[in-house]
Amino acid sequence: MRSEAGGRRPENTLTIYEKSREGRRAFVSPELDVPEIPISDLLPSDLLRSEPPELPEISEPEIVRHYNGLSKKNFDLDTGFYPLGSCTMKHNPKLNERVAALPGFSRLHPLQEPQYAQGALELMWRLQRQLSEVAGLPHVSLQPSAGSHGELAGLLLTRAYHEDNGEQRTKVLTPDTAHGTNPATVTMSGYEVVKVGTAEDGGVDLDDLRDKAGDDTACLMLTNPNTLGLFDRNIEEIARIVHDAGATLYYDGANLNAVLGISRPGDMGFDIVHFNLHKTFTQPHGGGGPGAGPIAVSDRIEPYLPRPQVVRREGANGHSEPFFDLDFERPKSIGRLRGFQGNFGVFVRSYAYICSVGGDGLKDVSETAVLNANYLRARLAEPGIAEYLPIAFDRLCMHEFVLSGRGARDKLGIRTLDIAKRLLDHKVHPPTVYFPLLVDEALMIEPTETETKERLDGFADAIREILEEAKEDPEIAKNAPYTTPVRRLDEAAAARHPVVRQARPEAGGRRAEGGAPSATPSPSI
Repeated sequence: MRSEAGGRRPENTLTIYEKSREGRRAFVSPELDVPEIPISDLLPSDLLRSEPPELPEISEPEIVRHYNGLSKKNFDLDTGFYPLGSCTMKHNPKLNERVAALPGFSRLHPLQEPQYAQGALELMWRLQRQLSEVAGLPHVSLQPSAGSHGELAGLLLTRAYHEDNGEQRTKVLTPDTAHGTNPATVTMSGYEVVKVGTAEDGGVDLDDLRDKAGDDTACLMLTNPNTLGLFDRNIEEIARIVHDAGATLYYDGANLNAVLGISRPGDMGFDIVHFNLHKTFTQPHGGGGPGAGPIAVSDRIEPYLPRPQVVRREGANGHSEPFFDLDFERPKSIGRLRGFQGNFGVFVRSYAYICSVGGDGLKDVSETAVLNANYLRARLAEPGIAEYLPIAFDRLCMHEFVLSGRGARDKLGIRTLDIAKRLLDHKVHPPTVYFPLLVDEALMIEPTETETKERLDGFADAIREILEEAKEDPEIAKNAPYTTPVRRLDEAAAARHPVVRQARPEAGGRRAEGGAPSATPSPSI
């Protein structure tokens, strides 16, 4: 195999199936010490396989090495700084992992009867009460599995509310700074997306909102602070306009980490709030989950919450202890959102986190997140950086802020993507790029509250070094990264022509004819 420039040899990465060899085992079960029952006596015939599954056959050391090796190819929060704007990639306390792994939590079967799952139900009920206090809204459902799932639940609740009042509304308003999932959720819910413009201060354009909020408006989906990291000064007026139109006001909780213990969406006038437990409350996320997107709602939305709801019931005649139960008797409910009650391990971690820091601690979390963001914003506004990466809306931010790479593009010949890729060589995960869409060459940065001043200074220094380097040779950034397991990929081609299937390997691990050679990563990697 020939070497790359500089002598580095490309790695011949194999899938677990290509490493498979017939007859190898990681574990051999002991002989049964009970009578063996034919599988056909246990399962219906239409659920039985006609042939055994094609699973890889591989030794335990090779399994461990394979997946451990894959894990080291990824950038992760335990490795370095991860200032991914709007995703709140903060440190996840390891204590929460130990709590979630306790046998009483981790080994509880989801089909267990409520009377034998009182500890789990009590934790869920207490988490509901905690989230209710954070949101400033009285009722909570834990069922949604992610933020986008919470959005869907919110719009289904909105539809149920309007239909129960004899109204058929067709439009949902979303600001042009909205998260990309908002308009997608609107479409999935059967509504029409109506964009609302942004004012010069970065908030909602009130005149545009007044023009578009009418009798056919079902809801306004809003993030506050928004994706520019700016708290909307007109939130009370926004709520009045929306409610006067008879619509609901929905709070996208992706940016809730900025306002914990400081302000509450319910007090601002919101009817429905979703939480990202995998952002705000330190459930690890990335790679597809698991996450959780509980929703909190006002009294007028409560009858439509998903069923069953976790409830606390008083003992009979006031003599026995209160107990926890699942309430299925909800005639106006939108129904189940998933098979069981949610991703329970996420609930345990989030409950442990909230109990660990307490109410005052949650306020400290947000105040420190805002302080870190404004400190880093000030560092990146220094001469030598600001002329290439001007801030999009130049006022104090909340937990995140957005820069524009137009100066670097026009003066240095490098783009936001080049800066992002070069940051990988500085052992920093890139911030969010090219979002929100209304900012030219956007670079969206969220440092979170768990990073130190030294780490923030190191990030600012890395940005300065990349810009200084580009003055002399912009090709360095244009060809970055250089130190990652794979170099820059054709992301456009991967999106348009994804490789999602791989030919089965032949016996002995060799890929079947027609499969892509293992030494060449596919565009979808």
